[in-house]
Amino acid sequence: MDLPVAFYFNVSMMGIELPFKEVSGLSVEIEQEMVVEGGLNTHVHRLSKQMKHANLVLKGALKPVNSLHVLWIKTILEGSLLLPILPIPISVTLLNAQGSPSYHWLCANAYPVKWDIEPLDSEKNSVLIESLEFSYSTITRF
Repeated sequence: MDLPVAFYFNVSMMGIELPFKEVSGLSVEIEQEMVVEGGLNTHVHRLSKQMKHANLVLKGALKPVNSLHVLWIKTILEGSLLLPILPIPISVTLLNAQGSPSYHWLCANAYPVKWDIEPLDSEKNSVLIESLEFSYSTITRF
């Protein structure tokens, strides 16, 4: 069995595959509440509360302003919340050596919460990287 590699993946949103150099935030965690039982000092009870997701962070080369997904992001982040936020699904697919899907994550109801670019530096000669951060409601792994 071949072990999966972390460098061969694609990201899709709005039906378009987009190139990114890094993806993070594919995680889910159950929040817990600690309850101390009176008179019992040997342990605490851990009660499960709700699921918590990290934000999905996509890093890659700065995209053109007229791209469909960039226009959607600009509408939300530069719109002063005057218009309703329209969430979308974002999928991340890990590919095997032949380019076939090995693993797939679907982040449902995603919308942008942060955008930034790396510092501009006159001493560097590299591609300008932007970071897009999305909140999402659920993650499903296939």
